Amino acid sequence: MSGAVRATGLPAATQWHEIVTVCATNRWDGVKLHDRSLAEQLARHVPVLYVDPPISPATPRRRADIAPPAAPRVRMVAPNLAHLAPVVLPGLRRRGVAPANAEIARRQIGRAVRELGAPVAALVEADVLLPAFGAARERLRVYWAQDDYAGGAALLGLDPVRVQVAEVKVAAKADVVIAASPVVHDKLAALGANPVLIPYGCDPGAFAGVESAPLPEDVHLRAPIAGLVGHINARIDLNLLEAVAAEGHSLLLVGPIDPAFEPLRMQALLARKNVEAVGRKPAEQLPSYLRVIDVGLVPYADTPFNRGSFPLKTLEYLAAGRAAVSTDLPATRWLDSSLIVTATTPSHFTAAVTAELQRERSGQLAAARRAFAESHSWEHRAAAFAAALRVTRPDGSVSMYGGDRPEVRNDRA
Repeated sequence: MSGAVRATGLPAATQWHEIVTVCATNRWDGVKLHDRSLAEQLARHVPVLYVDPPISPATPRRRADIAPPAAPRVRMVAPNLAHLAPVVLPGLRRRGVAPANAEIARRQIGRAVRELGAPVAALVEADVLLPAFGAARERLRVYWAQDDYAGGAALLGLDPVRVQVAEVKVAAKADVVIAASPVVHDKLAALGANPVLIPYGCDPGAFAGVESAPLPEDVHLRAPIAGLVGHINARIDLNLLEAVAAEGHSLLLVGPIDPAFEPLRMQALLARKNVEAVGRKPAEQLPSYLRVIDVGLVPYADTPFNRGSFPLKTLEYLAAGRAAVSTDLPATRWLDSSLIVTATTPSHFTAAVTAELQRERSGQLAAARRAFAESHSWEHRAAAFAAALRVTRPDGSVSMYGGDRPEVRNDRA
C-alpha cells in the first residue's frame, strides 16, 4: 500500500487560509448522516477536508453498497469542501493490523493536506481504534465522541474493554473533546476530560416541503398513521411496536429491517393488516413518507448504547411538523421540550401514541415543532463547533458562536 494521493480540481493554495480535517465515521457518498451534515455547515466557517472511514480492497466483499476502492485522491465535492477516501490493508481494526492501518491512513491524510496547501487548524477524530492524530501537523487535536463506543462495542463485534482503553488514550491526546450526548459528556468528564457538549442537529430545510411532497405509492394504511423512520434492529424495543399495532393503530415502518432481529416476532408484526414496511428509502423521498405519518416514533430499548446516543429522528419528526413519541432517553431529557412525549412501558407508550394521533397536526402546534427543530439545526451546531475549534478567518478573527441558545456546554446537561 503506497499511500499515494492524487489531487483533482483543487483550489489554488492561496484561497484557503487554514483547514479543518474531519475524520468521519460514514462515507461521503453513502447515506447522508451526521458527520456529512456537520461538515457541510462547518465549511461555511472554514475550509473542510472530509475523510472517509478507511476501507480495504476486501471491504466490498462484505458490503455490497461499497464499490471497489480506487487510489486515494483529493477531490472537491462542494465549495470550501474537499474529500479523501483512504485505502488501507485488509483487517481494518483487528488488533494486529490496526496500528499499521492507522499509520497508512495518517500518511494519506498528510499528503492530501499538502496538496491542499494550507495549514490545518484542527483534526477532528471519531475513530478510537484508527486515530489519525498527528497526520497533518494540526494545531488542535479534537476527539469527537459521537456515541458510547464501549457500550455499543458488542453490537459491532468488538471487545468493550479494548474500545474503552482506546477511547481513554484518544481523549488524553486531544486538546478539545466534544461529546454528542449528555451521557457521553458525563462519562468523559468522569474520566478526567473537560468535554464540550455539542449534540447532533437536524436539517430543517430538508423537511420544509413535507405537506406538498408526492404521496408515496406503496403506503395503503388508513390515517392517522404512527411511523418509525430508521433502521429496525436490536436497538429497537419491539415490545413497543407490537403494543402500538395491537391497539389497532396504523403502523408504518420506513427503513431497513435487520433479518437477524427477532425474525419470528417481526414476521408476526408485519403480517398484521394495520402494519406496513416499505424498506430503505433515499433521503430525498423521506418527506413523502413523513407527509402520511402523523406521529413519529423513537422506540429505543434501554441499553447503554442507546442511553449514550442522540437520535436524529426525534428532531427530524419535529422539523416535519409531526408529533414525536420517544422512550425516556437522556438525550430527550436534555432537549427538555413538551413537544416531545416520553413513555417507556408498552402501555404508556401506546397511550401516548393514541393521544398524539388524536391531536391536530397542522396550525400553531406544527409551527412550534418546526421552530424548535430550527433552533437545533446543523447550522447552529456547526457554529458551536467552529467556536470550540477556535478556527480563524483569513483576516485573523476567530469564529464565534452567535446563536440565541448556546449549544456549546461544559456544564452538566
